[in-house]
Amino acid sequence: MKDKPDFSRLKAQYVNCTLKDSSKKSHTEGLMNVSMDIMKAEGVSVDYLRLADHVIPVGLQPDMTDEGVSRDDWPRVFEKIKQADILVVGTPIWLGEKSSIATKLVERLYGMSAQTNEKGQYLYYGKVGGCIITGNEDGIKHCAMGILYALQHLGFSIPPQADCGWIGEAGPGPSYLDEESGAKNNEFTNRNTTFMTYNLLHLAKMLKEAEGFPSYGNSRDAWDDGTRWNFENPEYR
Repeated sequence: MKDKPDFSRLKAQYVNCTLKDSSKKSHTEGLMNVSMDIMKAEGVSVDYLRLADHVIPVGLQPDMTDEGVSRDDWPRVFEKIKQADILVVGTPIWLGEKSSIATKLVERLYGMSAQTNEKGQYLYYGKVGGCIITGNEDGIKHCAMGILYALQHLGFSIPPQADCGWIGEAGPGPSYLDEESGAKNNEFTNRNTTFMTYNLLHLAKMLKEAEGFPSYGNSRDAWDDGTRWNFENPEYR
């Protein structure tokens, strides 16, 4: 293909926030695999984990063992996210909301958000975020709104159409990986998953080539040192 982009320098971290550990089938993982397979085919380094496989206490400290908790796997999980250019959050829908584990992920990400990068910006600047939602009830857009808002507030950059999902009929019924659902042949879901994946890749590539987000006007370290750019406040005149 003419002018085919080279995404091979990119790293993507997929975090499945299913309530199930890896001994059980996750329908959310099924749809995440569609996106991951595209990235792998494009030469992207892809890592995947289920947060339910790890001991992640609630809290906002970088390491909750400092608060007396006996074990906290978050520092190791966070290191994977820190090294990635792209973070994709997957979650099932429960009562129209993202899972409790997805909420915990956002909270633990928030606990690290005061850290800064080499430009003095908040740590997640220059990283790209997206989300994948599955369920048997309405709520894809509602879950995506909450996740994508949280990610951009923390500093992630969000491209156009950065979410995708699949839901069955309202009420009990087949889920994504169940053959009778026909989900794998759903044109809308397949198109949106593909577009989301490439939008994440394009934005991450642009940021990578630009060596991140420009720091003019948004460096926390510079602000703390007294730089005010074009902000005019009598207190600083």
